[in-house]
Amino acid sequence: MNRVSIKGEEHPIRKIFSDDFVFIIPLYQRPYAWTKEEAGELLEDLLTFLGDGNETIDELNPYFLGSIVLIKSEQPAAEIVDGQQRLTTLTILLAALRASLPIEHANDLTTFLYQKGSLIAGTPNRYRLTLREQDADFFKVYIQNEGGINKLKELNSADLMESQKLIKENAHLFLQRFQAIGEQCCIRLAQFIITQCFLVVVSTPDFDSAYRIFSVLNNRGLDLSLTDILKADIIGKIPQQQKQKYTKKWEDIEEDLGRELFKNLFSHIRMIKDKKKLNKSVLKDFQENINPAAAPQQFIDEILAPYANAFSEIVSLRYESVWRAEEINQLFKFLGNIENFDWVPSAIFYLSRNRNNPDNLVRFFTDLDRLAAGLMIVRSNINKRIERYSRLLNAIEQEEDLFNSNSPLQFTPEESNNIVKFLDSDLYLMKKISRYVLLRLDAALSEGEASYNFSKITVEHVLPQNPGANSEWMKWFPSQQERDQYVHRLGNLVLLSSAKNSQAQNYDFDVKKQKYFTKTGISPFVLTTQVLREQEWTPEVIARRQKELINVLKNLWRL
Repeated sequence: MNRVSIKGEEHPIRKIFSDDFVFIIPLYQRPYAWTKEEAGELLEDLLTFLGDGNETIDELNPYFLGSIVLIKSEQPAAEIVDGQQRLTTLTILLAALRASLPIEHANDLTTFLYQKGSLIAGTPNRYRLTLREQDADFFKVYIQNEGGINKLKELNSADLMESQKLIKENAHLFLQRFQAIGEQCCIRLAQFIITQCFLVVVSTPDFDSAYRIFSVLNNRGLDLSLTDILKADIIGKIPQQQKQKYTKKWEDIEEDLGRELFKNLFSHIRMIKDKKKLNKSVLKDFQENINPAAAPQQFIDEILAPYANAFSEIVSLRYESVWRAEEINQLFKFLGNIENFDWVPSAIFYLSRNRNNPDNLVRFFTDLDRLAAGLMIVRSNINKRIERYSRLLNAIEQEEDLFNSNSPLQFTPEESNNIVKFLDSDLYLMKKISRYVLLRLDAALSEGEASYNFSKITVEHVLPQNPGANSEWMKWFPSQQERDQYVHRLGNLVLLSSAKNSQAQNYDFDVKKQKYFTKTGISPFVLTTQVLREQEWTPEVIARRQKELINVLKNLWRL
């Protein structure tokens, strides 16, 4: 077997942006993504390191800009596996400096952006860095070519792709900062970047070894994501003539979901395929057990795209159908309030297989919501949840009857009884659970008509936790034992907007009722409105209310 050569060398920027390298960002790379925060941080670091002293540039200590990983042989052509964000931002920075300097210095900087072609020889300009096809011409015209950066302000951001908007914003950020620091400081900064700033270039002649280096860097905590690595691996295995098609498909999916949800999707796909708790990194599990690079087009067409579509509909509540879509999206909304996301793979898997059968979807997601809520209420730990959802995924895959009493989607009688015991205990002490249960209860009491737009909703006691010694509460609940028996129970709890919570405090019952409601006497919460009907708040009232509300929940979740 031939030994692959891996080189690692430190180069100043004047060497990086020279005829020794022609950088190309391949199709499988994600778009330019640095915001003004990252670009601004880079510039301020450089300015801080440069300082405002009298040292010559040669006397300053070198500044290390990090490392880049390339696929490169002896030729100048270099495909960037890692480092495109840094190299692109440095190019924007040099272009902004060029626009801020006198002509003689500006001309010098142009040589680091592109090698001018020759009309006589018939050779075109040779750009030091070429972005992905979607952004390449934009970058040449508005960043690398002389005068282009000053035309950026004329562009309407609404007409630009997200990557182009970021390029425009970062260019303007640099131009404004350079105007503030003045011409002489800009000259010193340009000299410092070109001569005293260094990058470590790691290069290897083939993709596989470059990818391994990429993975190692990622595991050591550099700013590379799981999806970037998988994209490089998967798209890199697709024949050249199909690369652009599948790159666009991949990036359209990522843009629809957003970068964070897109990353989460791969964890959900891993669970759907493995059906067990993760015991290694998601990346390693994907490579070893799913191996999407073995059939990359099939993975994107048959797994990534349909699962992403299902995931997007679930999180954005936008399932569409000629009937029952509203019910299904409401169930997605309820599930979204569960404090964990272990239910998501089962939801994605079932929806992707049954999207054209709304009746089945309503039935399944009603029971999945019930299962997820029940597991949360009894505080099932992650191992129990994963084990349960693993069995459910198997049942979905095997097309078992999910509505049979023995299905992992259904509760056993013992589980139902256990859930009721939790609901009938001191619910308030389970902070996240109490708010969730009260919101579900309120929605059930309003028959699905409840709609809240408050930034914060809080849980309030009717009987206060610490009633005043001379209050009417002490007449109704004279002993501490009796107060402790009722104060944290479901029957004593209501929902309030945070703006009203501070007003309620420990007032007597009649005053407290007034503080719960608006001037019109209406509360957005059915649970809270019910309090108006009561003339007093005694142990008997709470006990009756407790029984009524528990029965509503038992009917809601078939307990």
